[in-house]
Amino acid sequence: MIETDTIWIALCLMLVFEGLIYGLFPKTMKKMVLQILAMPEQTLQNFGLGIAAFGVACLYAIF
Repeated sequence: MIETDTIWIALCLMLVFEGLIYGLFPKTMKKMVLQILAMPEQTLQNFGLGIAAFGVACLYAIF
């Protein structure tokens, strides 16, 4: 079973990586945000659900 500490570590690492991307590549991130805003909602929803499913599959493979 996953311990609570492991979940907090994973969330903190996610924030570190997100912060680094925005901190190191601010212009690129602005362009990406504009591209995301231009996407149809269905495309964005499908992408998000696909990424979530991939994450669950990875967790299943690890544990």
